[in-house]
Amino acid sequence: MSVMADLESILDANSVFNQQPMSNYTSFNVGGPAQYLVLPRDFSQVAQVVSYCNEKGIQWHVVGKGTNLLISDEGLPGVVILIEENLAEVKMVDTTITAQAGASLQRVSSIARASSLTGLEFASGIPGTVGGAVAMNAGAYGGEIKDVLRRVLALSPQGDFVTYTPEEMELGYRHSVFQDNGHIVLEAEMELKIGDRKDIKERMREYSRRRKEKQPLAQPSAGSTFKRPPGHYAGQLIDECSLRGERWGGASVSQKHCGFIVNDNHATAQDIYNLIRRVQVAVKAKHGVELEPEVRIWGEFREE
Repeated sequence: MSVMADLESILDANSVFNQQPMSNYTSFNVGGPAQYLVLPRDFSQVAQVVSYCNEKGIQWHVVGKGTNLLISDEGLPGVVILIEENLAEVKMVDTTITAQAGASLQRVSSIARASSLTGLEFASGIPGTVGGAVAMNAGAYGGEIKDVLRRVLALSPQGDFVTYTPEEMELGYRHSVFQDNGHIVLEAEMELKIGDRKDIKERMREYSRRRKEKQPLAQPSAGSTFKRPPGHYAGQLIDECSLRGERWGGASVSQKHCGFIVNDNHATAQDIYNLIRRVQVAVKAKHGVELEPEVRIWGEFREE
């Protein structure tokens, strides 16, 4: 049997795609084709796909909403496992919310607000999924996912289900153990507190206002391109290098916020990659600071 047929036997013919453009699945709107793209419907199917790929020596990647990804124009060999709408169930018991990895972080924060639960206000404008937010320890405006996480169910690269406590997740600034060990986040349990719905709504509205005012939300990007270097702000360092509005092909350093690289004129992934490198070189030369991408970079790129 072919790989396509094997994957269809694990899932079904409507859940397996060949040579699917990843530009359809990333917020940068760039990226070449995935050799195979699969849409599992439950955790068991995720485990079966991972086990099959391991058995056959096939590369695999996991994508949620693709809001923190730069995928090369050459695409990705192997299998891309898309965890989004099919794995997006959210349950609530008292002050505990349990959300599957594909659930939108914005949706989960809205559910919390509607139930007068406080602790997720910072997440109301973050566009990714719960799985991506846990893996990156997403945060904003003084809050982070680690502040509310109590338990995570993950799948090991070998296809085994593993439960993590907060201590075992090694949560730090834009980092978790899942970035190092290759485990797939499947479900997260978050413990919130009873709050005042009006206050919660007001904080969310204020954070939304700040985002609209300071971030280039109308243009394709992957959010903050670089992690905040200790003692500095990436956007300020970039601005001090006179790189506001700097272009490479269809990509530019945002005029609105220098910490964002945007696709504002039909950029290729290579354009964005080249601009990231140009910014890193300039900041290193002027300030002696190494800017580390917050965006995950997958696939083959040329150094120009």
